[in-house]
Amino acid sequence: MPDRLVLLGSKGGPALRPGGPWPSSSLLEIGGRTIVVDCGLGVTRGLVDAGISLKALDLIFITHLHSDHVLELGPLIHTAWTAGLATPISVFGPPGTGHYWRRFCQAMEFDIEIRIVDEGRPDIRELVSIDEFGEGQVVEQGGLKVTALRVDHPPVTDCFALRVEHGGKNVVFSADTAFFPPLADFAKGADLLVHEAMLQEGIERLVARTGNGARLKEHLLASHSFAEEAGRIASDAGVKRLVLNHLIPADDPEIGEADWLAAVRNTWAGDLTIARDGLVVGLSGAKAAQGEETA
Repeated sequence: MPDRLVLLGSKGGPALRPGGPWPSSSLLEIGGRTIVVDCGLGVTRGLVDAGISLKALDLIFITHLHSDHVLELGPLIHTAWTAGLATPISVFGPPGTGHYWRRFCQAMEFDIEIRIVDEGRPDIRELVSIDEFGEGQVVEQGGLKVTALRVDHPPVTDCFALRVEHGGKNVVFSADTAFFPPLADFAKGADLLVHEAMLQEGIERLVARTGNGARLKEHLLASHSFAEEAGRIASDAGVKRLVLNHLIPADDPEIGEADWLAAVRNTWAGDLTIARDGLVVGLSGAKAAQGEETA
């Protein structure tokens, strides 16, 4: 299998609406490793649709503990366990990830205990290791290196961009962040920069639909990046391709791909991908992977 990125869930925020996309999660296959970045609602179905055997889960990274990034972490691992997972799985996340996992296992204690006894399964609690990280190196093993950068996503203080490197290939995930110039240095020369993006013209309609009004708008403006700001980071970093993801809004019928293109082209003239659920982005540096749309 060639190295690839699959955008399993492409929308920002936890709300689901009829016909709309799913929240944040990505699959990165690089150097023979199967890496999941964030576990918003729908990640399990997305992985299966991408052709991944849940028994092959290897590494999971959580950028921060907002629900659209962590809600389905426990259910993903549990479902993999019921599908036959019997090998260790490593989860890396910010402080609080271990608390989430322990409480999930407590909530599912009846099911876990009875399946161990009745179905002869290994103890899921002994298969999973949780490593909580801060800034700096997170993983270095078998040629894979992952580093973290704290980004600006108030009021969440433990929110981290991730840089994944293997065999000379580099993929950077911005996580959720306001415009944050240090991210350009962190992403310098990356093959892919997967950066969140927001459109000004959709914010008023989004807060009207959600019902939180001024408070939600205040959060969005303080904690997220406009598409043109993502383009500026990509330009300053000199990346090979910018992938706009975690789109806000992602399910507004009045906003299409042309609107995202128009916004980001003010600051980014290079290769560009606008996320949608299930989209595949190749890492070969040659032609686009099957099913990929580029601009």
